[in-house]
Amino acid sequence: MKINKEILKKAFSNLCTAKAITDLYEQNFKTVSKYVHATSRGHEVIQIAVGMQLLPQDYVFPYYRDDSILLSIGMEPKDLMLQVLAKKDDPFSGGRTYYSHPSLKDADKPKIPHQSSATGMQTIPATGVALGMHYREGGDLFDADEQYAFYKDMGHKEALVNGEKPVVVCSLGDASVTEGEIAEAFQMAVLKKLPILYVVQDNGWDISANEAETRAQNAAEYAKGFKGLEAISIDGTNFEESYTTVQNALKTIRKERRPMLIHAKVPLLNHHTSGVRMEFYRDDLEEARSRDPFPKMKDYLAKNNFTEDELEAIEALARVKVKEHYEEALKAEDPKPEDLFTHDFVPTPITEEKGERSPEGAEKVVMVDCALFAIEELMKKHKECLLYGQDVGGRLGGVFREAATLAQKFGDNRVFNTPIMEAFIVGSTVGMSALGLKPIVEVQFADYIWPGLNQLFTEVSRSCYLSNGKWPVSMVLRVPIGAYGSGGPYHSSSVESVVTNIRGLKIAYPSNGADLKGLMKAAYYDPNPVVIFEHKGLYWSKVPGTKGATSVEPSEDYVLPLGKAWVLQEVWKQEDKETISIITYGMGVHWAMNASEELGMQDQIEVVDLRTLHPLDEETIMKSVKKCGKCLVVTEEPSKNTFARALSGQIQEECFKYLDAPVMTIGSENMPAIPLNSTLEETMIPSTEKVKAKIEELLKY
Repeated sequence: MKINKEILKKAFSNLCTAKAITDLYEQNFKTVSKYVHATSRGHEVIQIAVGMQLLPQDYVFPYYRDDSILLSIGMEPKDLMLQVLAKKDDPFSGGRTYYSHPSLKDADKPKIPHQSSATGMQTIPATGVALGMHYREGGDLFDADEQYAFYKDMGHKEALVNGEKPVVVCSLGDASVTEGEIAEAFQMAVLKKLPILYVVQDNGWDISANEAETRAQNAAEYAKGFKGLEAISIDGTNFEESYTTVQNALKTIRKERRPMLIHAKVPLLNHHTSGVRMEFYRDDLEEARSRDPFPKMKDYLAKNNFTEDELEAIEALARVKVKEHYEEALKAEDPKPEDLFTHDFVPTPITEEKGERSPEGAEKVVMVDCALFAIEELMKKHKECLLYGQDVGGRLGGVFREAATLAQKFGDNRVFNTPIMEAFIVGSTVGMSALGLKPIVEVQFADYIWPGLNQLFTEVSRSCYLSNGKWPVSMVLRVPIGAYGSGGPYHSSSVESVVTNIRGLKIAYPSNGADLKGLMKAAYYDPNPVVIFEHKGLYWSKVPGTKGATSVEPSEDYVLPLGKAWVLQEVWKQEDKETISIITYGMGVHWAMNASEELGMQDQIEVVDLRTLHPLDEETIMKSVKKCGKCLVVTEEPSKNTFARALSGQIQEECFKYLDAPVMTIGSENMPAIPLNSTLEETMIPSTEKVKAKIEELLKY
């Protein structure tokens, strides 16, 4: 296919600009290398072929070497330079993240949700966008004219330019294809036939390890293991081959809605990053330079009616523009100290408790049903609401029946099983949210959250902050947690201390059904990511002493704001009796309430149910402790190095002059895992009796 002259001219201009940026960075290395960067030198042609053919409704996930993609979608050199210099007006992150780690929501350009660009992790959020497209287009849930109506909220005059269906492009390096998370993304792409193009740029290197050392096959060969993922290998330095291959792939995906992969062989002609210089370890530089796409492109244009003067003029103009933009970027303002404290969260509309918590005549239900009914109500009301995870589909409805009947009521497009892939379950919500959807997802047990932490920490929690507020991730992650009925070491763990150390998440841990329903509703309407820990021992109140977890089901409009603790049992300061404030959550609430009752000390023991671990209701906590004079923090986690122990330290620091004794903490024994044997399990975890003993110890202090 003959490519017209205007396209060739624009492509060469982008190539010259990218090359000029690399050259300028090398010439000004000491200034530019204050912050780490990498450039696309050697990779430019395949990147330009991709970027020039994307539409505003498309989503693209570049990786950290993709400055040529950014130039080709319409970004200016200055935009990139503001980021490499970490300036306040960096359009991607406000000076918060690395060069070529973009996030973009411009109406006239493809959309770029925040992603870390690190070793292929962006493939899961990218595939999540494609899954969202599949959801919007599947079945009869959305009419054709409302499938992508949300684009108009982003400033589009028309939702779909040229009426073309959107596609997702995920760019990555060949070395990253060895990551396990890539396999999860590929698996889901072929399973659901998702409209995504993976563009793999293969320069033969990781950092200092080459392909012979680290890869048994290239990306195209690897892709053959995923039935339905068509893979094409090309010379990524040949513009005509790159452009036409990308053009054909995008045309196919727009029409047929299926995944494809382009494996482009390219040379790396610049350093891995500014901090890892190619001269340190490369033994193939001469061979790589022989494949330089720049002279190849010039020669190609010369054979397609471009004169030497035309080519020289395009080069010169690019160099001048790049130099001018660099001078402007150098003078740009740096962020101010106060800029650190913006965009960690988007304000939530749910700030007050509303609706009827205990409607007259309503039935008392178990905790698991309160969550189930909350989600059912949300799904009836909002097409954007969907639920997925392992075994939540129609056959089972969740291993705890926490999704029972939902697939039958709302269809397999809205409630569906995923493969066993926790990273995808968690990370795909980034893409779903970026497409205006609200996913509720589930990790089957807290013990299984570990493979998903990479995505939860790096992609989900940081998206709002590192995109400077453009791309908050609106999702709910349900996590059944805690020890119950000899679940053993792989179904009983408490993990809240790990998750509370991930900033950028909101975290709820209710102790009863009414709270769970109210918090679930608040989490849904919150534009930020929310993790809800749901103690499986409280689901049906089968554990002795947990009848308090059952409750009258709140009304449909009941919402409970995150960050509001509940003084479940209130006392007043007494002159002749010691008083204690117990600060707790989840199962600890029931141990505390039972202990105070069995001791006959309901008038001496105040019980504060945190309900939310982040944001934390510090005002209610400190007020209770200052009033009572003594404090016990109760947790199910092992007591050392935990959220509870940190909270104890904070209370001690802020309430020291009000305390009559040290703040004490009780939790599980500090062993590596919860044993299967019921006697050992009982010995491991707290109980009403153990809490009673700790209360008596604190009273005697």
